[in-house]
Amino acid sequence: MNLVGPVIMYAPAKINLALHVTGRRSDNYHLIDTLAVFARFGDRVTVAPAEQDRFTVTGAFAAGLPADESNLVMRALAALRKTFPDQTKQPVTLALEKNLPVASGLGGGSSDAAATLRGLATVWGLEVGEAEFASIGLTLGADLPMCLAGKPLVACGIGDVLSPVANFPALGLVLVNPGGAVSTAEIFGALTDRDNGALPPLPEKLDFHTLCNWLEMTRNDLEPPARTIQPDIAAALASLRKADAHFARMSGSGATC
Repeated sequence: MNLVGPVIMYAPAKINLALHVTGRRSDNYHLIDTLAVFARFGDRVTVAPAEQDRFTVTGAFAAGLPADESNLVMRALAALRKTFPDQTKQPVTLALEKNLPVASGLGGGSSDAAATLRGLATVWGLEVGEAEFASIGLTLGADLPMCLAGKPLVACGIGDVLSPVANFPALGLVLVNPGGAVSTAEIFGALTDRDNGALPPLPEKLDFHTLCNWLEMTRNDLEPPARTIQPDIAAALASLRKADAHFARMSGSGATC
């Protein structure tokens, strides 16, 4: 086996510009319609061959993250070894630089896992197609297919039915996190209405102004329960609007705005 490494993979923040909850399946997974984009900023995962497996976490938000098998980075390692047992025996070092707040509505853990899957596939020389990556990722979480795509997209279903959005305009974004972690499960549990309308169709020609006009017709259905649980979200949104933001909304399950 010809190993490659070290490999540095970026794990960008996922930002839900709009998020409609449209139902719930019998297995309690919620159905969503979301427009998601990815920032230039995020975490970083370094993968390298080693004499024994090792996982380290550094960065501004390392203290809030477990560095054990429960971390999505390690779960991604386990998932890939389960799928390709004969080709993944070589031990590896995984180093996560955690620059995104934990439980912040930016898909950080999922993006870390997606970066880990791609980095490990490169180091081990695995031939993995996009559909297989998405299938493996979905066993780790509903956000994984989106984060593996890493480009502007509309996601439906539980987040696994993806439609890339071509010619998406570059956006200047300010992300404000009030500093408190918000549990996604708690937010979904606090929803009072789970059967809402889908996203309206996107404009054929997208620019900054047509996008903002479209966003005004959409919602983040998780924002009302999140604001009840974490009142600082309202203060963050008020600060953005006071600073003349053209559009302000909470991302994902919060608390980042």
